[in-house]
Amino acid sequence: MVAPSRLYANAGLPAKAICGRGTMLAPPNRFETSSQEAFDDGWPTGDDEPPAPRTTLLRDATRRIITRNDSPDLPFEQSANPYRGCEHGCIYCFARPSHAYLGFSAGLDFETKIICKPDAARLLEKELSRPGYKPAPLVLGSNTDPYQPLERSLAITRACLEMLEQFNNPVAIITKSAGILRDADILARMAAKGQARAHISLTTLDPHLSRLMEPRAASPARRLAAISGLAQAGIPVTVMTAPLIPGLNDAELETLLDASAKAGATHAAMGLLRLPHDVAELFSTWLETNLPERAGHILSLIRQSRGGQLNDPRFHQRFTGTGAIPEMLHQRFTRATRALGLDTKPPALDCAHFTPPGRAPATRQLDLF
Repeated sequence: MVAPSRLYANAGLPAKAICGRGTMLAPPNRFETSSQEAFDDGWPTGDDEPPAPRTTLLRDATRRIITRNDSPDLPFEQSANPYRGCEHGCIYCFARPSHAYLGFSAGLDFETKIICKPDAARLLEKELSRPGYKPAPLVLGSNTDPYQPLERSLAITRACLEMLEQFNNPVAIITKSAGILRDADILARMAAKGQARAHISLTTLDPHLSRLMEPRAASPARRLAAISGLAQAGIPVTVMTAPLIPGLNDAELETLLDASAKAGATHAAMGLLRLPHDVAELFSTWLETNLPERAGHILSLIRQSRGGQLNDPRFHQRFTGTGAIPEMLHQRFTRATRALGLDTKPPALDCAHFTPPGRAPATRQLDLF
């Protein structure tokens, strides 16, 4: 008997590593009341392997693009995600379980069934134009990467940036892709007015480990090049050493920060690995498949950082963890960022000049009447 979480998506065949994909599992949707399960009926199936799953692009018919945030763990009020699902396939991605709300799996479906929002810029214009809209920085990529491979041809993120620039609405971008450099022209103009900054996620400098963990994301060298290119364009860059995974990439913390500072990053942030819902099984299986001799030790260290569990969803704990291991990581981070000049907070983004197109800034107060 083969458990349903160990099947190719929709193939009904035992899982094995898939080149270019973060996982070979398709765990059942946690909201569904039924699931399919494959079994060995004794008949030979031959040596043919199922074809590698291809990326399917689906259209999102949402009527709203801005998501409001009231979490005490997040330093922003609103965000937008041009895409749902992410072809980067990062095995550790905390956003994977969000695909369940669409009726899909957090495993292969998350990285092969990508939902795009082609009307994102138009929806953004509509929401920014509302009389009751209160200007605030908008985060692009809070859930899934706005510069995954499809953005090269669809340019939805760029269209959103063009709209934000028209309104003078500040933006912060979170990505691990060098594709952000394609929009350096817009970001540089906005940054010159204090309205833009970038956050680049850097998990390791080991290209082999990166390819295993983040199969379709930019290589470490390209991410450092992106930091350098953004900095040269005058765009403030924060390096995010996240997620830190005890026993896997945590030893690189100081090296990651040093390389980022040399590339031009001016600020830094860190975050501990999170394994919500299906991600715990996906990550555990990935470890057992790719690093079997270290899997048990790494999972033990994670549990020591999460109160004996693989995940702790509590506010004020989920990003930082508890116990000696997270505390030591925090101390190392503090010491390294201080030595490298990365320990200051980036300046607040400027919302003072927000103005709908065609309306003079001086007339904005008249909107109150």
